[in-house]
Amino acid sequence: MFAALFAFVSWGLLPVYWKALADVAPLEILCHRLVWSVVAAGAALACLGRMGEARRVLARRRDVLLMASCGLLLGVNWLLFIQAVNSGHVVEASLGYFINPLVNMVLGAIFFRERLSRLQAVAVVLAVCGVGVSVAAHGRLPWIALALAGTFGVYGLLRKLMRVESLPGLFFETAVLGIPAGIYLWGLWQDGAGAFGHLGRTTDVLLLTAGVVTAAPLLAFAYAARRLRLTSLGILQYIAPSSMFLLGVLVYGEPFDAARAATFACIWAGVAVYTSDAVMALRRVPGSRA
Repeated sequence: MFAALFAFVSWGLLPVYWKALADVAPLEILCHRLVWSVVAAGAALACLGRMGEARRVLARRRDVLLMASCGLLLGVNWLLFIQAVNSGHVVEASLGYFINPLVNMVLGAIFFRERLSRLQAVAVVLAVCGVGVSVAAHGRLPWIALALAGTFGVYGLLRKLMRVESLPGLFFETAVLGIPAGIYLWGLWQDGAGAFGHLGRTTDVLLLTAGVVTAAPLLAFAYAARRLRLTSLGILQYIAPSSMFLLGVLVYGEPFDAARAATFACIWAGVAVYTSDAVMALRRVPGSRA
């Protein structure tokens, strides 16, 4: 349980980390996160004696292509999130991660022909209603939320097609963009234009530890996923977007008017219906870890 709590709380508090780097351009933050994630994941593979496993992955062309696609999606998702946080849209970013499980469900129905139960269909309708309320009130789609949910949903879809464990997967996925990111950072450093080494020791430390901040929760989640009940994980996953939401409203003072309240009410209702259906479905399966 502690490992799962650590993972979800860490993800939920990520806005605090990126806010501390608000003086750094989002693209530069992303590049540091990619480069140091490759280093952190590679070090973890070496310490755990799993480099052989990582090398064997390269022999499977299909997995390599899927990991390359996942790496691109991850890069887009991370950049969107960093940009959202540092432009004052933490609440909208949290909305994206609330609806992500519902997006995953719809993608499963489309690509894997997984049939939606009645309650799952109700959950999707409630989520669509929430988006509709947002459009009616603000005259635009909540594109940050939809883009975050969409990119991470497709990432999860492709991840499901791979036969690669989370740690070697993270190593190769971040390496896809990590190499050009490293070249970009080197160019910035050569020109004296980068943040590293110019904005103080605290900024340097935060940039250098971005890889650990990325890899540690992932390892904790992988550990917890093998030991916790599925229903426990399903409920605990909402700690992250809930933490982001509270940070956005209570700490960063982002607006939360009646329209946003109505949007979130629809989404939260959909999440509650979806979670209840998942719990009941697991309890009906003999021998399930519900």
